[in-house]
Amino acid sequence: MIVDDSAVVRGMVSRWLDARADIVVVAMAVDGVQALKKLEEHEIDVCVLDIEMPNMSGLEALPKLLALRPRLKIIMASTLSERGAEITLRALSLGATDFIPKPSTSRIGGAEAYQRDLIEKIVQLGRRSAPAIDRPIKSYLKPPTALPSVAPVSPAARSGPRPGRKVRLDALVIAASTGGPPALREVISGLGSHWRGPILIAQHMPQGFTRALAQMIGRVTPMSVKEGEHGEKVTDGVIYIAPGGLHMIVERGRDGTPTIQLNQGPEVHWCRPAADPLFISAAEVWGGAAAGMVLTGMGHDGRDGARALADCGAPVMVQDEASSVVWGMPGSVIQAGVPAEIHPLSALAPQFLQWTRVGTA
Repeated sequence: MIVDDSAVVRGMVSRWLDARADIVVVAMAVDGVQALKKLEEHEIDVCVLDIEMPNMSGLEALPKLLALRPRLKIIMASTLSERGAEITLRALSLGATDFIPKPSTSRIGGAEAYQRDLIEKIVQLGRRSAPAIDRPIKSYLKPPTALPSVAPVSPAARSGPRPGRKVRLDALVIAASTGGPPALREVISGLGSHWRGPILIAQHMPQGFTRALAQMIGRVTPMSVKEGEHGEKVTDGVIYIAPGGLHMIVERGRDGTPTIQLNQGPEVHWCRPAADPLFISAAEVWGGAAAGMVLTGMGHDGRDGARALADCGAPVMVQDEASSVVWGMPGSVIQAGVPAEIHPLSALAPQFLQWTRVGTA
């Protein structure tokens, strides 16, 4: 379902989606009020919900839509503005599944990146929300092409490596994408004041949104949370968020101190910031004294970086499929054979704190 008060946007997006063999647009609405009525009339897997609309805004409609259909996957279409970022983060905290930066109406026809990203999100979330066989409801999502099968994870692989080395962990690097903000908030709040080393995060977000993300995370932790700045020294007790539109890596300065470097290099896996450059640099700087965590997200960003960490003896963990919005990024780490522990979201912080006890990683 497409919910937007702009006829231009509704028409353009519906044409994009109708051109796909695996997507059916079953309803369109001009505001939240009409969206609720449409949801009562149709079985809908994914909803693209605009934020700014008359009568009932997207933010007002969001909890009502989820109350009516708890399994509905909602993608918030947000403007690239400070206010849009703040509202989007609030929507994610209220249960929205994902968001997508929305170009202006006058530019939407030529927004190839918006079209590509929106279609990918809808396809992936539609697969995730497909009903079980015994659910007596017809799904309007066309059958997708088969996904690569994932070999069952053995108990040994699931429990992860236990080399018994006595190395103090000096840093934690985290990768996240779809479903990341709420997951990050839970992990960081779960660490509390028990971990005082630096944390470096690559969350797939555009410019402006990562500042709002830092503010949101800052409300649940005693640590300082900020966007990383070029040339600043990495300090204990600080959480660094990769700024939207920039890759963030770590290098050793002239005095040997880990230092943040930002760059506008090519997108990695269609993303900037991306997790792989951060993880690989962390492996080079800290070696086995770094720890990696790959949270929910589409694609396979973080896979190569997780391997780089594991290759130098660093412990790696990924979020499990059941608690992930999309098990693309975490699943790719496991599919690639990277030795990593698999845990539900609620267990990630406690397990990391176990690692911080010397000799248990």
